[in-house]
Amino acid sequence: MVASLLLAALWGLSVFAGWGLEAFCSDGESRKACAQRLDMVSTVSGLFAVVAASATAGAWLTRRPGLLPLALVAWVAAEGVLFVGGMVAQ
Repeated sequence: MVASLLLAALWGLSVFAGWGLEAFCSDGESRKACAQRLDMVSTVSGLFAVVAASATAGAWLTRRPGLLPLALVAWVAAEGVLFVGGMVAQ
């Protein structure tokens, strides 16, 4: 459960607090064009994050620990899409 919450915090800070923009759009290129490409990547990553958040909440509220592996895999997928997509957006 703690790992799932930490991955959720990392994803949230990367998308909403500007960590992703700083990591992938800080060099000389037009920041606006890079930010637009990163927004599309964040949207796709958000689909995995919704699945992950739902599985995390379901595991916590229903006391079904079998949902936690699904949540962790979905969080890792959300982070992976964000990272790979950010590298491509550069």
